[in-house]
Amino acid sequence: MKSTILQTATRYLHPILLLFSVFLLLRGHYFPGGGFVGGLVASIAFVLHSVAYGTHSSMKILRYKPLSMIPIGLGVASLSMFLPVFFGYPVMTGLWLDDPVPVIGTVGTALFFDIGVYLVVIGVVLTILFTISLETH
Repeated sequence: MKSTILQTATRYLHPILLLFSVFLLLRGHYFPGGGFVGGLVASIAFVLHSVAYGTHSSMKILRYKPLSMIPIGLGVASLSMFLPVFFGYPVMTGLWLDDPVPVIGTVGTALFFDIGVYLVVIGVVLTILFTISLETH
């Protein structure tokens, strides 16, 4: 679809949606939000771009195939789950840095688990939707 209105709106909405998805990601281990919701919002940003400019254009923005985000996300989430075992704690015990990081807040294994989920959700959603889009054209 070549709509000038949609392309103009997408030019402004795409970075705002991506920024909002990062906000939801970082907010998630304290309040509602997190990797899953943030990943869905980031996926929506790329789907909107795909509708406005085409799937190939959206895939150029990502630089890597969305399928490659899935094992990276699973690796980050798994590492954050099993890292406490090396310190003598049970699996999925939250470990936190002593000093908060400006803007982000307290950094711990919960944040890295959310980042892994964020990457997996983006990878799965965009792989499915881009595959469907490319198969129909």
